[in-house]
Amino acid sequence: MQLGIWLVREEALELGLWLQKHLQGDLFCPWKFPEMSGHSQFVQKFYGYPGWVLVMTTGIAVRYLEGLPQSKYTDPAVVVLDEGGRFAVSLLSGHEGGANQLAYQVTNVTGAIPVITTATESLKPLVLGIGCRKGVSEAQIDFAIQQALENVNRHVREIREIATIDHKAQEPGLKAWCERRNLPLRIITQALIQKRPWVTKPSEWVQKTLGVDGVCEPSALLASIRGELILKKTAWDGVTVAIVDDAAGNLWENSF
Repeated sequence: MQLGIWLVREEALELGLWLQKHLQGDLFCPWKFPEMSGHSQFVQKFYGYPGWVLVMTTGIAVRYLEGLPQSKYTDPAVVVLDEGGRFAVSLLSGHEGGANQLAYQVTNVTGAIPVITTATESLKPLVLGIGCRKGVSEAQIDFAIQQALENVNRHVREIREIATIDHKAQEPGLKAWCERRNLPLRIITQALIQKRPWVTKPSEWVQKTLGVDGVCEPSALLASIRGELILKKTAWDGVTVAIVDDAAGNLWENSF
């Protein structure tokens, strides 16, 4: 996706340059052209890109977008990222236009939390943490995931996202499995897992190889908002799987 990255303050320039480097987007700094307001500049550029990352508050973003959206089938995908790089909000054209996927891309290069509100995605309660040996096939990944789901009597259609450590972000089998099912691959950094090593049983091999006590359990828990670990680390043929159920933390369910 050809991407535009829009800043409103010079203080966000370092973050903007980071996004440009890792997402290969065009960076816009409207303060360099003071003869025209930032909003006016944005209006002129809006439909020139199929995707936007707006580094600003959601309030400013809403005002920037006023009068521009026409249809969820044709509008550019818009993700709003705060200047602290904490939340990547899929704001416009989330499902059809690709903003949900773009939010995960932003998340994976900044460490932000993806904020996805479309019903198709947000009603899916399961986050699966995956660890694997180098070079495992898509078929091995699929078998392990299917076995894990059967163990807790759940279905692949309930999966919202797959999470793994950054060292496994480019595993062809894992990427292919996610792409085939149109599921986002959430990348958790080694540094974050080291700070929050949430494992039921540390793995000596993983510690020696990757420098963390485990991969699948902490990845799933760190990617979850309020989830409960419903399947501890379970291994099949070089693939480990842990399952977190986000719906377990819903305050409103079974409360009436």
